[in-house]
Amino acid sequence: MRTSAPSVPHGDTLTELDQFMEAAGDIVFRLDAAGRIKAASKRTGALFAFEAGAPLATLVADADQASLGAALLDAAGAPARIEIRLKAPHKELWFDLRLCRLQQSGDTVLLAVGRDISAQRETEERLRHLATHDSLTELPNRLLLSDRIRMVIAHARRSGQNFSVATIGLDGFKKVNDGLGHPVGDAVLRIAAARLRKTLRDSDTLARIGGDEFVAVLPGTCSEAQIKLVTGRLLAALQAPFEVDKHTIYIGASIGLALFPEHAEDEVQLVALADAAMSRAKESGKARCLVYSPRTSVPPEHDISLEAAMFLAVREGEFLLYYQPIVDAATRRIQGFETLMRWKHPTLGMVPPVRFIPIAETNGLINLLGAWALKAACVQLRHFEEVAKRPLYISVNISPRQFRNDKFLEVLDHALAFSGLPGSQLVLEITEGTLMIDPVHAESILLKMAERQARIAIDDFGTGYSSLAYLKRFPISVLKIDRAFIKDLPDSPKDGAICNAVLDLAKHLGLSVVAEGVETEAQLDYLDQRGCQYIQGYLTGKPMPAHAAMAALKEDLYASLMPIEPHAGLR
Repeated sequence: MRTSAPSVPHGDTLTELDQFMEAAGDIVFRLDAAGRIKAASKRTGALFAFEAGAPLATLVADADQASLGAALLDAAGAPARIEIRLKAPHKELWFDLRLCRLQQSGDTVLLAVGRDISAQRETEERLRHLATHDSLTELPNRLLLSDRIRMVIAHARRSGQNFSVATIGLDGFKKVNDGLGHPVGDAVLRIAAARLRKTLRDSDTLARIGGDEFVAVLPGTCSEAQIKLVTGRLLAALQAPFEVDKHTIYIGASIGLALFPEHAEDEVQLVALADAAMSRAKESGKARCLVYSPRTSVPPEHDISLEAAMFLAVREGEFLLYYQPIVDAATRRIQGFETLMRWKHPTLGMVPPVRFIPIAETNGLINLLGAWALKAACVQLRHFEEVAKRPLYISVNISPRQFRNDKFLEVLDHALAFSGLPGSQLVLEITEGTLMIDPVHAESILLKMAERQARIAIDDFGTGYSSLAYLKRFPISVLKIDRAFIKDLPDSPKDGAICNAVLDLAKHLGLSVVAEGVETEAQLDYLDQRGCQYIQGYLTGKPMPAHAAMAALKEDLYASLMPIEPHAGLR
């Protein structure tokens, strides 16, 4: 039975309290000490259905029962205030409820005066949602993702149930925005989000962290079989065509995974490592999934403090050039040197190239450092030849960003003119990947480099695209067999077959070959017997400063006089 105005229990005359109840607040209840409803204002009766004598708790949402109980106890001694939800016939409404104790006719009563704050709560909830969700897809954003990962980490530490984080990047999404416009691109992103969400479990978290990248947190997914199953479904979900505004669009996805706690133990590193693995998946073919591996991935962190130190290091002259001998396999005499950049930090010591080269490549500092290295190496070769009393050559690595720079040929011309070095004594080492980013541009630049008589070497041959077509198309002079094919010689038949094939190919194409990473006499003998003319590695000389290289030339030595750095991470 519903009562609308139990506030008039005697006759037609309202007491002062009843008059107050009609004037105060959006809702007003008069309760006994136990929290049972004795009376209510007319507006309250119009909003809620209740029985006289029923506990106020019958109108309160389950989640707020404890808060009401605590407030009733507090109000027995002093006024209390809570925000709770009350159950109206068709929905729950939020109220700011104040409770205070009164004396009426010798009895203790509680007066509960409430202000409707539902609209305020809805606005706050909408703002919270906007702050933690992506406006386009309604998925969690980076802020909420971090919170979710921290929760999963805490649970994993308690339960021992490990998990993985997957970064999902759409392949070829830029062509959609560029070719069909951003509205179509936005529609594709919404469809992709819905497909991915449908593919995952309720216990998984899917977030959009910007652009065409999504992140999935996968509790309990850590074995190879589990990862293969989940990522296979994710890839399949995005391989199906997207139908938008009469356009049929085909895109795929690349996925990178990082595992907790194997790869990292905090949310920032887990996402960063997964992103690094995803980038590697895109670079190595797209439409695939790769689990992060420190052996195959460049460290993803962009160390801001290290970057700042790099700019200071340029001004302070902290960057150095080291030289690794390249020797004749038969005579073991030094024929030339590969130039390697080193950074001697005043407090960190020798900073590994694997840490600073990617940062320099990203921020463009590599152009400045590369130009300096090329010029200094050409000048240094003159000094080496004065000591050796015979012709030598110098080999310099050219980074992808340097190679694509519009002023690269000017830098090359300046280095040759300043040093007076003939182009024929300069070898420029370029990776296969650099050439294949834009083969048309690469061919144009390489031909102009060849006009200057500079020789072109393919660095780490066999580890990149390995397209034999570019050996015919581009003016290549030297192949450098990567250390990965040398380290297990002479015991590995497969590595031996690869080396023999490269040597045979080079012989028929009239190319020179340098074997990198030679560390044992057995490796050197194996390569020498098969016609490999040049050797480079720790057996015949570690990277060394210029003065040590000149000492080696004076004595006609091939062994390093100064063991300086650990092997790992050096180029």
